[in-house]
Amino acid sequence: MAGAGAGAGARGGAAAGVEARARDPPPAHRAHPRHPRPAAQPSARRMDGGSGGLGSGDNAPTTEALFVALGAGVTALSHPLLYVKLLIQVGHEPMPPTLGTNVLGRKVLYLPSFFTYAKYIVQVDGKIGLFRGLSPRLMSNALSTVTRGSMKKVFPPDEIEQVSNKDDMKTSLKKVVKETSYEMMMQCVSRMLAHPLHVISMRCMVQFVGREAKYSGVLSSIGKIFKEEGLLGFFVGLIPHLLGDVVFLWGCNLLAHFINAYLVDDSFSQALAIRSYTKFVMGIAVSMLTYPFLLVGDLMAVNNCGLQAGLPPYSPVFKSWIHCWKYLSVQGQLFRGSSLLFRRVSSGSCFALE
Repeated sequence: MAGAGAGAGARGGAAAGVEARARDPPPAHRAHPRHPRPAAQPSARRMDGGSGGLGSGDNAPTTEALFVALGAGVTALSHPLLYVKLLIQVGHEPMPPTLGTNVLGRKVLYLPSFFTYAKYIVQVDGKIGLFRGLSPRLMSNALSTVTRGSMKKVFPPDEIEQVSNKDDMKTSLKKVVKETSYEMMMQCVSRMLAHPLHVISMRCMVQFVGREAKYSGVLSSIGKIFKEEGLLGFFVGLIPHLLGDVVFLWGCNLLAHFINAYLVDDSFSQALAIRSYTKFVMGIAVSMLTYPFLLVGDLMAVNNCGLQAGLPPYSPVFKSWIHCWKYLSVQGQLFRGSSLLFRRVSSGSCFALE
């Protein structure tokens, strides 16, 4: 398999940031003279396609519908990006690399960028081809949004105390842990419920590799997966996705908390502004580190399902997601697909510089 560059982008590089959850700036608080603490911030959310929280009260149904509609629009606009990304992740490189030079003036081979790859898909399938697998993905994101909204009604977040500037270190850390635990619960439940549709979407998209038509609709795909793989077939690749979500949430929230508490001095004039964006910056950094979980989860979703993209020579038949992780690690491909613009040919690639 031809490797893609290892320049990691935010969980998931640009897309997965796409549906990146926006992080609202925290409210400003006056620092306590004896125990200055960072302002409260909302819990971090994975930038890989999950859905955001919903409103409450009498306008909850309207707010929920608004979130679903906005989410659908963002999902549709970002779909070509994630489609190309997935094809790169499975190792499909239909176009040869081109010779270029790096910043040091050395000759290197570059694989086609997102724009070149997308143009190739249009040449093969037309513009509509860029939206292969969109329907189950829209349904998956809508289900995730509704699930999070329903859980907020059952387990109101109002019961969770927000971190305040007046909290001492022990109290503020305790609140951050409580907030993160709550967000983790919602993320894991919504991920589990929406994962079957995610699997169907992935398989619809990778059919481009072998020009198959096995998965042509949501209902027919559900029937095929259940008949061939049983209930477990709907949850292949779920564990690495869940682990990635958990590591992301805890890593992002705790890092942001300790940076705001120890490194951002209240005497600095822009302290509040810096704290407002700490979690956003930490989200990008942590998502780069958790990208391998996304890659392994997506590869397992299409592995050994009867499609060319999940079978040799594109991919070995993996016994488990750990087997997949080890294989990619040995090949130096754990960040394959993380970069969509400057994709330098890796040393383990079959391409060679002449």
